[in-house]
Amino acid sequence: MVIFDQRGQKVNYQYNAAGDISFDAIRHAEEFLQELRKLRLELDRAVEASALDRKTAIEVLCRLDKALLEAQDPRPSRKAIEKYLAEAKSLIEGLASAAGLVVGLVQAADVVKRIFP
Repeated sequence: MVIFDQRGQKVNYQYNAAGDISFDAIRHAEEFLQELRKLRLELDRAVEASALDRKTAIEVLCRLDKALLEAQDPRPSRKAIEKYLAEAKSLIEGLASAAGLVVGLVQAADVVKRIFP
């Protein structure tokens, strides 16, 4: 399932981020990493569209990068990945302009439970 397919659309002051990111069919860590990288790119796009301030985006990107690094570890820690994703989500979940990103982070966290021991 695609989260949103409304790239670049602006509704009032909301940027509908998440592009063609889909966590539903993920079965392997590499697929997870690919979708998480897409989510990371959407953060950059949200900043460019002035839907998310740069300081907040840097904090969220930091957590996403930590989740990416942990997921690439030969023995990844599921708890650490979940923690980083939860922290990233908590930084933006109150922002209407970041709704698509929040949905992506929630779906990413669900995938972590499925594919990481």
